[in-house]
Amino acid sequence: MRKSVLRCFRCCHQKRDCKFQPYGKIFEINVRLLMPNELSGKIQTVTGTISRDKLGTTLTHEHLFIDLARLFEPDINDDNYEFFHSKLDIEVLGAIRYYHQANHDNYQLLDKQTAIDEILLYKKYGGVSVVDATSIGISRNPEGLRDISEQTGINIIMGSGFYVNDAHPEYVAQSSEKELAKQIIRDISEGVEGTGIRSGIIGEIGCSWPLTVNEKKVLAAASVAQKETGGSILIHLGRDEESPEEILEFLIENKADLSRTILGHIDRTVFEREQLIDIAKTGCYLEWDLFGNESSVCNETLISRYFDNPSINHPNDGTKLNTILDLVTEGYGNKILFAQDICTKHRLIKYGGHGYAYILRHIVPYMYSRGFTKEAVENILVKNPADVLTFL
Repeated sequence: MRKSVLRCFRCCHQKRDCKFQPYGKIFEINVRLLMPNELSGKIQTVTGTISRDKLGTTLTHEHLFIDLARLFEPDINDDNYEFFHSKLDIEVLGAIRYYHQANHDNYQLLDKQTAIDEILLYKKYGGVSVVDATSIGISRNPEGLRDISEQTGINIIMGSGFYVNDAHPEYVAQSSEKELAKQIIRDISEGVEGTGIRSGIIGEIGCSWPLTVNEKKVLAAASVAQKETGGSILIHLGRDEESPEEILEFLIENKADLSRTILGHIDRTVFEREQLIDIAKTGCYLEWDLFGNESSVCNETLISRYFDNPSINHPNDGTKLNTILDLVTEGYGNKILFAQDICTKHRLIKYGGHGYAYILRHIVPYMYSRGFTKEAVENILVKNPADVLTFL
């Protein structure tokens, strides 16, 4: 584990001399000083802007529409080829719970009515808003999201940007950082592809470990878009404990505002208490977004490039909550976000999964039994999302 950036913030926090001290000024950037912003103080949803007091209980990383199937295509001679192309039904559901990346149908959430039915269960248990983190190239659906929002009353904040390297549209490799930044800015300021439906967050920005050349270009473009719009960046961390530091270093070099940056999938990436606290000291948000996904067993023969670190095991939800309570006790409760990152059929209620309401139905009551205060829970589910989703 490299210690450069994380040591920097530990030293600065303790008012020690540090060669990285000049970077401290970066996090004092106020985007409102850089340009006038009509979105300042507002949250942008697919049906228009709202005030932060209207956001309510919010999951900051979900997918109502997404298609990741092309990331997992096996060779035609692969023993699992037939299983990959089978339809999701009761006969294969058990296997898919452990090897979910090995089924094409499982990685396609494309049906609007299913999304409506599922998100209404979230609303039934107190859900008000959700971030749809699907980005460009993996079946983002602005019109579909607007329809769902209008039919259910759920506030939906749509993402912009680009996912991991293997999911990039072909033009990303040929485009400049400036051109990619313009596309993200246009999604936020004008709307997506002439629809007038606007994004409200930059992300999820896909990062592998280590970052590829094109992922660095996308991350740099996201930093530019952040400065231009006053929006926040949502990061898909690479599958390695050193990924957060690599990304933070790159964001610092590109003068991004870490206090407006969310590190997603922290629960399957960083496991040591000291490292989590060091990351929290940078001012970024730590997002535990895999609640309900407790499968730590994985068949290495079914691992694709997308799951390139089979040595990582997902901690169960109880273990996550112990870690999170420790961080809250240490004073970092204002930088924690929750979600379930539902991006497969097998995690929907319709297919026997836990659904979008899982955190509200099961995790929140469990939190109270573990010693979380009402204030701590409301910070994680209401205040913190409002803070990070409100444009500067």
